[in-house]
Amino acid sequence: MNQEKIVVIDFGGQYNQLVARRVRECNVYCEIYSYRTNIEEIKAMNPKGIILTGGPNSCYEEGAPTYTKELFELGVPVLGLCYGAQLMMHVLGGKVEKAPVREYGKTEVFVDTASPLFEDVAEKTICWMSHFDYISKIAPGFNIVAHTADCPVATAENREKNLYAIQFHPEVLHTQEGTKMLYNFVRGVCGCAGTWRMDHFVENAIKEIREKVGDGKVLCGLSGGVDSSVAAVMLSKAIGSQLTCVFVDHGLLRKDEGDEVEAVFGPNGPYELNFIRVNAQDRFYIRLAGVDEPEQKRKIIGEEFIRVFEEEAKKIGAVDFLVQGTIYPDVVESGLGGESVVIKSHHNVGGLPDYVDFKEIIEPLRDLFKDEVRKAGLELGIPENLVYRQPFPGPGLGIRIIGDITAEKVKIVQEADAIYREEIAKAGLDKSLGQYFAALTNMRSVGVMGDERTYDYAVALRAVNTIDFMTAESADIPFEVLQKVMSRIINEVKGVNRVFYDLTSKPPGTVEFE
Repeated sequence: MNQEKIVVIDFGGQYNQLVARRVRECNVYCEIYSYRTNIEEIKAMNPKGIILTGGPNSCYEEGAPTYTKELFELGVPVLGLCYGAQLMMHVLGGKVEKAPVREYGKTEVFVDTASPLFEDVAEKTICWMSHFDYISKIAPGFNIVAHTADCPVATAENREKNLYAIQFHPEVLHTQEGTKMLYNFVRGVCGCAGTWRMDHFVENAIKEIREKVGDGKVLCGLSGGVDSSVAAVMLSKAIGSQLTCVFVDHGLLRKDEGDEVEAVFGPNGPYELNFIRVNAQDRFYIRLAGVDEPEQKRKIIGEEFIRVFEEEAKKIGAVDFLVQGTIYPDVVESGLGGESVVIKSHHNVGGLPDYVDFKEIIEPLRDLFKDEVRKAGLELGIPENLVYRQPFPGPGLGIRIIGDITAEKVKIVQEADAIYREEIAKAGLDKSLGQYFAALTNMRSVGVMGDERTYDYAVALRAVNTIDFMTAESADIPFEVLQKVMSRIINEVKGVNRVFYDLTSKPPGTVEFE
């Protein structure tokens, strides 16, 4: 990708993907790489700047993640955040120790507004602290430009060498002027022009797809979700009739969703797509019978998807490429980007089988976060009601049913989810929530209905607010709405006698249940 680039070096902290997200908000492209990435590889990328992320370790301990001193001698601006700030000081001759007072949460920070990092930032600003260690002695050549009541070095800089160390987390929303600070670094200190824009991305992506495919045939796995829909329309604009979209109804969709997808993308819809619907419910249920481990379920669903695609490709004739709606959080959470552990395999990333009968897989959205995908969709002319529809994972209800999957359980969660979404819309909350859905827990409990004992399932309701799906907070839904949903589910959905509301944020949870 011919873009000016910021390189984010990942030391394993929980907010690392958010760093990249915030940089892109400044219209600057960036990518995440592990701290194990060789210095020569970093140099070859010719970055305009480098950001070192947070991490859970103490930089002075043996075996802690580190980086060569040469990184700070490249003549490229470097910004260290939290652990990255401590590591910068440690490597360059400062001192880091266990803090006498741990700081966590919103903290008032006093900044020197003469620093390039703090241009147009208030002298007293609220920032998010999260550290056990602290910088007790700055490295030679550095000056302190921010502090708190308990943290003597909240920020240090060596302006001559363009090295900056921030102890707090400017990337999280709790830091009131954090995006401004990152903007000052990438646009001011690094001199990035801000050329990362969705109209340019879409234009270039269509051109690159056209060149890559040539006169080949392409098969697109279309789920009807935002990501695959945007990918399908992008490919359609690039190669037209060379594209065939296969919609696999695996029996794990939301209520009536198969028909809804066909109405939009099928022969009577607004798009000129070669559209094939495969009703494959039975084969997925057979493969998933008795399987309750989340990763195994994901991999089974992913493999079966591929096998269905391969079968359809053979009916079409020789197919050269498979298109998938992989996005950047999929890559990161599957352990394929940065230093993060594998949180979950995505069927379009980590869930693919070892052997795939296609020349190449095309993932046109692989570098985008969810909100960037939506912007790309609007650039492609996709209507807002489709671009902003509720996200739905590739494995579908397979990961919203805890434990093994049966047709009966699928029916329960489909009906409960339909009621939940209907009541959310009636309450006028559907536009303000990031994501909301019902899931079926693996818990059964005793209840009483109509003076009779029941022993049925518990449904969990989930609703979160999020910008980028890398972090999320539980949504504050009015209690009367939840009461209405609970009452309807228990009265209308056979097999349910209890309803919970999930208050968990991300982290420590994920948006989905599995």
